[in-house]
Amino acid sequence: MKTSFSLLALFLFISSFSFGQKFSTKIDSIIQDNYKKNPGVGISFGFINDKEEYYTSYGNLNAESQTKIDKNSLFEIASITKILTSNLIAQAVLDKKIKLDDYIDGYLPKEYVLNQNLKNKIRISDLASHQSGLPDIDFAKLIEQNPQQPVSGVTQNTLTSIINNCSELKDYGKYRYSTIGYTLLGQILEKIYGKSYDIIIRDQLIQPLKMTTTFTKDFNVKNVTTAHNPEGGIQEFFNWNITAPAGLVKSNAVDMVKFLKAVLNSKTRIGQASIIEEKIFYKDEKREMGLGLGILTDDKNTIYYKSGDSMGQSSIICYNRAKNGGSLSFLIRETQK
Repeated sequence: MKTSFSLLALFLFISSFSFGQKFSTKIDSIIQDNYKKNPGVGISFGFINDKEEYYTSYGNLNAESQTKIDKNSLFEIASITKILTSNLIAQAVLDKKIKLDDYIDGYLPKEYVLNQNLKNKIRISDLASHQSGLPDIDFAKLIEQNPQQPVSGVTQNTLTSIINNCSELKDYGKYRYSTIGYTLLGQILEKIYGKSYDIIIRDQLIQPLKMTTTFTKDFNVKNVTTAHNPEGGIQEFFNWNITAPAGLVKSNAVDMVKFLKAVLNSKTRIGQASIIEEKIFYKDEKREMGLGLGILTDDKNTIYYKSGDSMGQSSIICYNRAKNGGSLSFLIRETQK
């Protein structure tokens, strides 16, 4: 998360720039300076303002390759997937399939039987803003059991057991980051649309935006970055499974810029859904949250952002609707030589 928030600080700085003859030079200089300080890290960066785009990248696809990372290089976007899922939830609101203040009880698959203490308690917006109070998946244990594919240990039986055995919500109404919340949101989408999450996200986001190098289940393509874990070993991309709505989409700078453009265009369905996501659903002394989006506000700017961190890669996406600008960065941790 430290890397992600340094990138957020970078966006806050460059968002004050105006596009012009020297803009790309300024951005490239900043990214290059960061790369020189961390030569064992690969980075792909994209920035947009109105219709103008800028990309830059540094480093190699992996520690052994001389092939350079570029704007089309494939990364794990990890938890940035969550804002794709929350956009789909907001689209369901536009379709009048759900309301954000609806309780989740009637939208869950039949396998779940909520304890009496949980009935008519958790709203859809609670799941999306990380304040449901539900217990989460024990990723530390899963990583210990299978460090390459920890999410493979999560099945429908796993989720059913966690939900059905929950008799009390811990800190309901307080922020607690939740993977299980977004997994449930994916299942709610499947129930209301009668399709798999994989099909829903391709039908409503990936295909309409022509995100041709954004992948769900099959990502066996060229130009894939190789992540390295903190121990220096190669870290596999996570395979698609039931937790996909929380963090398993793969993409690149070009495709995510396409998504950003749609987000910033209030005339598009995705842009209209994004405006719903940007409403404040949670606030305390440390943070403001929309539907999956962090919100930072000062006297000049309101920045919406989401970071993602897999075991070998980090990413962040941010935008300023008022200035019609946004950026995204992907980083891979490579073995230091």
